[in-house]
Amino acid sequence: MNYSTHDPGGAATVGAGAWTGEYTSGVATAIQGIPSEVTDPTNAAILAISEDCLSGFFRDPFEEIASRCGVPLATTLERLRAMLAAGTIRRIRQTLMTTNLAPGALVAWQVPADKLDAAFDYMVHKDPFSGHVVIRSTDADTPGSAFRLWTTLKVPQAFSMSAHCEYLMRRVGAAQYRLMPARRLFALGVGHVRRKSIPPGSKSEQPGRVLDTTVVQLSPLEWRVLEPLKREFAAEEICGNPWAPRAAAAGLSLDEFCRVADGLVARGVVGRFSTFLEHVKPSALGTRVTRYNALFHWRVPEGREIEAGREIGRHHILTHAYWREGGPDFANVNLMAVAHGTDKGTILEHKAAIDAHLESVGVEVSYTNVFWGGRSEIKPSEISPKAYADWCLAAGLHLSSMAGQGR
Repeated sequence: MNYSTHDPGGAATVGAGAWTGEYTSGVATAIQGIPSEVTDPTNAAILAISEDCLSGFFRDPFEEIASRCGVPLATTLERLRAMLAAGTIRRIRQTLMTTNLAPGALVAWQVPADKLDAAFDYMVHKDPFSGHVVIRSTDADTPGSAFRLWTTLKVPQAFSMSAHCEYLMRRVGAAQYRLMPARRLFALGVGHVRRKSIPPGSKSEQPGRVLDTTVVQLSPLEWRVLEPLKREFAAEEICGNPWAPRAAAAGLSLDEFCRVADGLVARGVVGRFSTFLEHVKPSALGTRVTRYNALFHWRVPEGREIEAGREIGRHHILTHAYWREGGPDFANVNLMAVAHGTDKGTILEHKAAIDAHLESVGVEVSYTNVFWGGRSEIKPSEISPKAYADWCLAAGLHLSSMAGQGR
């Protein structure tokens, strides 16, 4: 692909492409005229790589993105800053495999209709340990359809998810909740730009991976690196050699910082370097990356969850697939997956293709359902034990009342 965008710098050097603009109320004043929509061909090429193709830790992730997508480094930096400032990209960060760093679960909440929006706002703004916050609905009155509010939850090691949910239930006036920890993961990625043209039934030749959810114990030095490693990038940090200032702030040399980060990759707790799109809300020009997000449910025979999960995990349309136990409130489903798209009918075609594949490989599905996402906010769940202790103090909670392991 030929790119004619001006490239004033090019080579990756320390501080290459350093940000010199200024921000006013979250809007960059120095990016006028720089395309920030995902429909721009150069931006689409960058995002096709930067969303979910950089697995692990990279000493210079922005240079890696530029190299893989064939866009000059200075242009890549310029476009990422512009998209971040415009809100097209909602955050840029090194992701972690938080299922291996803190006990976590998908939580379904039954909240009275007149309290639903307030509960949503509380989870978004007042609970840093709730990540994805989504109001969902079903196309008919089905098992679990009374549970409208869905969140992901992480609590740091040594604290209790149940105690945390009991506190949240009192604060938002929920009638009940259902904790659904992931027992295994079979697909984990975003790639909304890449997925826009995937046809129903597209799948890999090999079954999906099986990712464990065993929690790993970290040393103080590893936490010292992990904290700055996972922090979102501000626009001025989108430059060459971006980890150097964070290493210095942690009191470490860049080589030591990167050595520890590489060790965290080897321990399975580092995910990918990613640019996260604002995929539900429209951009400044009204463009949506996706319009619908669907949470698929299946009940397969007990003992075949991993086999069936790997078959589901083959399908390229899925951003997430996991083994979770829904319990009697959700007709005892045990496999779930998430797909996004701009057309509801097409998403249902993808779902039908997955169902047909399960039937073709001899996996019986005795129940299935789709929960559609509506209002949503996506944010990373905090996993720091210190942050949790500070939150408890601010909320007037005794740490002993929140202590526990896992559930």
